[in-house]
Amino acid sequence: MRIGLICPYSLTMPGGVQSQVLALARALRRRAHAVRVLAPCDGPPPDAGVTPLGLSLPASANGSVAPVAPDPSAQLRVIRAMRDEAFDVIHLHEPLAPGPTMTALLTRPAPLIGTFHAAGRSLSYELMPKAVRYLARRLDDRVVVSEDARKLAMKHLGGEYDVLFNGVEVGRYRRSPAYAAGSPTVLFIGRHEQRKGLQVLLEAVKLLPADIRVWIAGSGPETQRLKTAYGGDSRLEWLGSIDETEKIARLRGADIFCAPSLFGESFGIVLLEGMAAGTPVVAADIGGYANASRHGRDALLFPAGDHKALAAAISELLQDNQRAAELVASGNERADEFSMDRLADLYLQRYRALLH
Repeated sequence: MRIGLICPYSLTMPGGVQSQVLALARALRRRAHAVRVLAPCDGPPPDAGVTPLGLSLPASANGSVAPVAPDPSAQLRVIRAMRDEAFDVIHLHEPLAPGPTMTALLTRPAPLIGTFHAAGRSLSYELMPKAVRYLARRLDDRVVVSEDARKLAMKHLGGEYDVLFNGVEVGRYRRSPAYAAGSPTVLFIGRHEQRKGLQVLLEAVKLLPADIRVWIAGSGPETQRLKTAYGGDSRLEWLGSIDETEKIARLRGADIFCAPSLFGESFGIVLLEGMAAGTPVVAADIGGYANASRHGRDALLFPAGDHKALAAAISELLQDNQRAAELVASGNERADEFSMDRLADLYLQRYRALLH
């Protein structure tokens, strides 16, 4: 089968949707399908089988910044690529994001399946209700990654949606080498913006022992402010942006992975990545994260924004090796339930249904 995966966001920028698209493409190729990913790229394509559609522009979305490509040149490239590749089916991720996925909806050169990732609010849905409903009706199949994403889509777009989880490449996380930590270490990975809750973790660190180390991966609009406010703490190591290989190595080397997001997460794929890496997870108790983890079994969930509760959860796991080992064992089983290989098989069933 010739399968096209279209991502509206730049593949050279870190992001959950981009990671899902690339991982799904790899899983489908392992099943001997011809897969091409069409997406913006702000540098060399990060993987094989990618057709770059040009540079991206930053756009505000759901409390974050999305690197999209709405310019005419990107649309011409996606039209040309879809024509040249003659896909049997085209899979759109975030179909209504401005740029290539919308262009695919308008031209509709093959059966289209759309996966909706966003939860919370969507300004474009609110400002252009008739336009987005028209475009959504051009999809032959609709999927969401969580119940929160389904609520958003149904509210603004109508129609029926099946929930298919986000997937994690469990084998890749388990086979990768671990980064040597040397002392009790907590890892944060994410964009430095308010919704990711990094400041909550930094406040919690004030209540933690002197021998702890905190790896802070990523960057964003709050980086400089947070460095200025907390830079005097020598326990903090600001890593900047890291690639996928280092991310996995850090996950495997850390004693705890912390995800303190405040809102706007539709699915906790980062939690599953921590579980697949064999690392105890501490995360905010928000809807998107509860989709992926079960409190007290796969992760410790704390009230979002409560830095004292976060510090208590981290301290518990650092002091109780048995408790941490129990979370890791359950987390490994949980990650298997959400494997990318299993997700690829479920999508293949839907692709085949569109062709009959």
